[in-house]
Amino acid sequence: MTWVITRLCRDCVDQSCVEVCPVDCIYVYDGDDRETFPNQLYIDPEECINCGVCEPECPWEAIFEDEQVPPTFSDDTGLNAKILDDKDSFSVPEVEDQPKPSPQQIEKNKAKWGYPA
Repeated sequence: MTWVITRLCRDCVDQSCVEVCPVDCIYVYDGDDRETFPNQLYIDPEECINCGVCEPECPWEAIFEDEQVPPTFSDDTGLNAKILDDKDSFSVPEVEDQPKPSPQQIEKNKAKWGYPA
């Protein structure tokens, strides 16, 4: 079992989850293929130890256990695993403080991706 970062992170990229990950398995894409790897964070499923400390830290509510990923985001499980195909293009980001989203911003982001708030 592993954790998955869904598209709710896309273009939000809060790094609170990176800061708490004990095994540094949360990555950012450094390459140019943004069509394949959009601007979000990714969890390496082979490195994740299923500790779950990342999930409550995500202010965008974008992280789910792989077996609990909502059907709306089912493609995101494969997208996280796809980093294994191009691992040299990923790195653990330097954590930068970001302003936390308001409840309204979180709700708007969920609606944008068709996920009930």
